[in-house]
Amino acid sequence: MRSKSLLPIVLAMGVLSALGCDHSKEQVQAQSQTSPAVAETPKPMLNFPPDSGPLPTFNGDRAMQYVKEIVKFGPRPLSSPNHKKVEDYLDSHLKGDDVEDDVFTAETNVGKFPVHNIVAKYPGTKDGIIVIASHYDTNYPLRKTSYVGANDGGSSSALLLELANQLRGKTREGYSIWLVWDDAEEAMKPDTEVDFMSDSLYGITHLAEKWQADGTLKKIKAFILADMIGDADLEIDRDSNSAGWLQDVVFEAATRMGYQSHFFGRTLAMEDDHLPFVKRGVPCIDLIDFTYGYNNVFWHTPQDTVDKLSPKSLEIVGSVILETIRILGKMEPLPPK
Repeated sequence: MRSKSLLPIVLAMGVLSALGCDHSKEQVQAQSQTSPAVAETPKPMLNFPPDSGPLPTFNGDRAMQYVKEIVKFGPRPLSSPNHKKVEDYLDSHLKGDDVEDDVFTAETNVGKFPVHNIVAKYPGTKDGIIVIASHYDTNYPLRKTSYVGANDGGSSSALLLELANQLRGKTREGYSIWLVWDDAEEAMKPDTEVDFMSDSLYGITHLAEKWQADGTLKKIKAFILADMIGDADLEIDRDSNSAGWLQDVVFEAATRMGYQSHFFGRTLAMEDDHLPFVKRGVPCIDLIDFTYGYNNVFWHTPQDTVDKLSPKSLEIVGSVILETIRILGKMEPLPPK
């Protein structure tokens, strides 16, 4: 997956200091990496639409089956035969949909690689776009191991496939929804050798640049990233690099669904697929559970396997995303960018 600035931001610093607790250099650095734009800008007042009408449903069992099918291909690092099989698998499930293939060659720290972003577009009645994204490649440095990334890339890619099932064949009330399976997200070298941000996010960065150049970026109302969302012990973190007001919308959606206890128990500063859009002024949120096993022990190891995931976790995140986009579609006005 990625190297991130991922130790918790210590919100009660003064209290802990008074107790004589020492903070490691990494902890202090993590505190300083909170995005100033998010941390210092007061959140706008939000006008939530009434909580009325039936709540959305999401088929977690079917999403889980997609995870199993993706993982069955084996490791899917960039430019591998299995990577191409997963590309074809995604395309087969999107046949007949309005799909944009963003294909280019990335100049990475270990050479040139073909990259393939897949964008499925579903129309809405309002002028504007909500992007929901997931990467689908697995960690390149682990390509010679049995690492299959069931949670890291597999769970969220499957989640988007089930979202496509919910959106397909109808013009939804609200903004258009674009689902993005972005490629070449993972770093090409271990983070002990190079800085993550200089060696990753190739696919999503290219897409952000492309949409900035052709004017699409101006139409994007929100960017929702899903990452590592299948863990059976689901605890979605609050990301200090995400838009605070958009996190409030997600929490409102989670509360309406009765799932608020799974969201935002701690705060981290995440380096993830959303950052190229954050840097370009798009309101973004990273939905990620970065406690995968005790002390995140399963992350980027061959132990990232399907048996540690739950269809209920997929259902929770999927239904909260659906309720979030419904709320966004009815909010007037949305906060300015």
